Amino acid sequence: MRFLTNHLYIVSTPIGNLDDITLRALETLKNSDIILCEDTRRSIKLLNYYNIKKKLISYHKFNEKTQLSNIIKYFNEGKILSLISDAGTPLLSDPGRLLLNHCLEKGINVTPIPGVSSITSAVSIAGFSDQFLFYGFLPKTLNELEKVITVLSQNKFSQVFFVPSNKINFYLSCFKKYYLGRKILIAREITKVHETFLRGEIDKLKLFKSPIKGELTVVISEMFIKNKRFDENKIVNKIKKYLQNYSLKDTVNLILETEKINKKKVYDLCLKIKNEKNL
Repeated sequence: MRFLTNHLYIVSTPIGNLDDITLRALETLKNSDIILCEDTRRSIKLLNYYNIKKKLISYHKFNEKTQLSNIIKYFNEGKILSLISDAGTPLLSDPGRLLLNHCLEKGINVTPIPGVSSITSAVSIAGFSDQFLFYGFLPKTLNELEKVITVLSQNKFSQVFFVPSNKINFYLSCFKKYYLGRKILIAREITKVHETFLRGEIDKLKLFKSPIKGELTVVISEMFIKNKRFDENKIVNKIKKYLQNYSLKDTVNLILETEKINKKKVYDLCLKIKNEKNL
């Protein structure tokens, strides 16, 4: 693999188990002149594990702006830079977007080095629809949380959130109010020693009696639309009315616009009534 100067590599790192890293990610880190990271104390553990000796520079949400000019100097000097987060894929609810956009504006190449992510890991074993929305961390106040959840809960797709373990009951209470009829997966400490997965129906799930620890990724299932009870008398009356002015095909389509029922069942009923009418 050829590594380029004036280049920023976005490198995915393990979310817990240090063995969950790609060979390409290791090669990229070994060939980087500088590695930008959130917390040097956490990142040095990964580098030491793989015997990688490189310069680490702290780059987090509190110093993004002040560090930007210094980082650009390294690019101008022809350095190869990599950006990693504390865990997983950078820029997903992690700092780095300011740097990324600046690089794109300045014509500095950006290359992703893909790898593990708690988002896709949790979705892959949830058993829900693979059409999903990732939101990240939700608002911390009830007023703002309800504003966001009111909108999100109307969406039919599966949804993924990062939830602080010490506030799990706060968010669960809101989920139980707005996501009725859906299922939930709470993934705790994915890939780590105390990895656990809690599954259930949101309506029936009880709040935690004691505090839990660890990083949580919460997946809420797609919206389940229950079919309305088939009221044959009601449908028959509608069909008789529509057949007075519309064709068989148009009558079927008109019924399906307002009734969530099987198309073949409607067609067969329409055909039966039409034939009876022609006798």
